[in-house]
Amino acid sequence: MTSNQDTEHLRLLSIFHYIVAGMVALGSLFPLLHIAMGVAIIAGTFKELGHDAQSPPAFFGWMIVGLSAFVIVSGLAMAIVVAMAGQRIQQNRSHTFCLVVAGLECLFMPIGTTLGVFTIVVLTRPSVKELFDGSQTVDSQSPDSNSEVDDHNPWCDASD
Repeated sequence: MTSNQDTEHLRLLSIFHYIVAGMVALGSLFPLLHIAMGVAIIAGTFKELGHDAQSPPAFFGWMIVGLSAFVIVSGLAMAIVVAMAGQRIQQNRSHTFCLVVAGLECLFMPIGTTLGVFTIVVLTRPSVKELFDGSQTVDSQSPDSNSEVDDHNPWCDASD
């Protein structure tokens, strides 16, 4: 693959990550309906309607609210992580993080699985790995090439 194709594939993957993040966030808000039902159970709305013998107990309402809140928070957290992966792919940063998120995306059938598999396929190409490695801005020197002693660093020994 040429570098232009790799950068185009990474650009598309980044865009699709943003789209899937929005879809996951929207889907994770669906349990708001369950929270409303749980609050109605806790408030005793069903007892007021004349179904006193058949109304569920309040602890059942608390269970519904708690589980629904957990699903919402988990879904929104996953949406944030997917959006972060899209941003990191766009910036050619955090190769391992993007691969882990791609693996997690495979749990969301069918769109997440498709995006996750394509992301893994693209990110495991040697030419794409080089793009990620080459984008690092940290200037690292090998210990052998560092001949100066840092006077400001208390951990640096002058006898080295």
